[in-house]
Amino acid sequence: MDTPLAIFAGRSNLALSRAIAEQYGTSLGEVTIKPFSDGELYVKYEQSIRGEDIFVVQSTPPPGNNIIELLLLLDAAKRASAKRVTAVIPYFGYARQDRKDQPRVSIASKMMANLLTEAGADRILTMDLHAAQIQGFFDIPVDHLYASRLFIDHFSEHPIENLVVVAPDVGSLKMARSYAKRLGARLAFIDKRRPKQNVAEVMNIVGEVEGKNVLIVDDLIDTAGTLTNAASALRERGTLNIIATCTHPILSGPAYQRIEDSPIDQLLVTDTVPLRKPSNKIKVLSVAGIFAEAIQRIHTNDTISALFDD
Repeated sequence: MDTPLAIFAGRSNLALSRAIAEQYGTSLGEVTIKPFSDGELYVKYEQSIRGEDIFVVQSTPPPGNNIIELLLLLDAAKRASAKRVTAVIPYFGYARQDRKDQPRVSIASKMMANLLTEAGADRILTMDLHAAQIQGFFDIPVDHLYASRLFIDHFSEHPIENLVVVAPDVGSLKMARSYAKRLGARLAFIDKRRPKQNVAEVMNIVGEVEGKNVLIVDDLIDTAGTLTNAASALRERGTLNIIATCTHPILSGPAYQRIEDSPIDQLLVTDTVPLRKPSNKIKVLSVAGIFAEAIQRIHTNDTISALFDD
């Protein structure tokens, strides 16, 4: 493709954005993002992007300014006559609100999809949506990447003997089954109930875990209640080492303390969301290379199915 390419970033995760640009072999484009005195945001591209293929990198965890920044960046790019604008969203916030599970609640992920499209996104590039069907909320192309490729490579280089892969809830079972198959491990899952938001209770463990090393896999950790309750229940059932992985380490509220106090030996996460603080138990693996390769393939109109490694 002869169309020039440029990568820009919002402020939610500049370290990952710079790493993606570096892996691609370029640097981030110049953009000004600043607040007015009352907090209202101002966005301006400081270079011409007319006729260019633009990729805007911005995760959208809370606070709300992160999604507002992304919307303004998309709108400004479209109004500056960019040829195509791709929203690169390593972590898609509000993805947990993907259905009307109670009366009088918002389907927030559908609303976010509408906002991104209306703001000017021609394409979405994201990773490990909380529910894969959210892709259907968009009326534009969505490329959905998986961090499992990164974690599988890690455990292939650092194999774990006598391993059982554990899904912390039924929603994670498909992901856990994929890990178990590719790592040559057995599978177990935890039956839990959630009496209210951010509260999870372990009801039963299905599968043989006594005397085994376990790997708990999930897409997102918020308050770490589900993860640490699962780890405690597994330890009570006689497991040996407990390792966990998650793509998006939101780690809000009591999460860090819960992880420190839990029997988890190590938690592997990616850098789709920057850690609020370091922890001896947490190791970060970067997804910059995966996103850089996806951007290259999108720009040249090559298939990226090889990156859909679920």
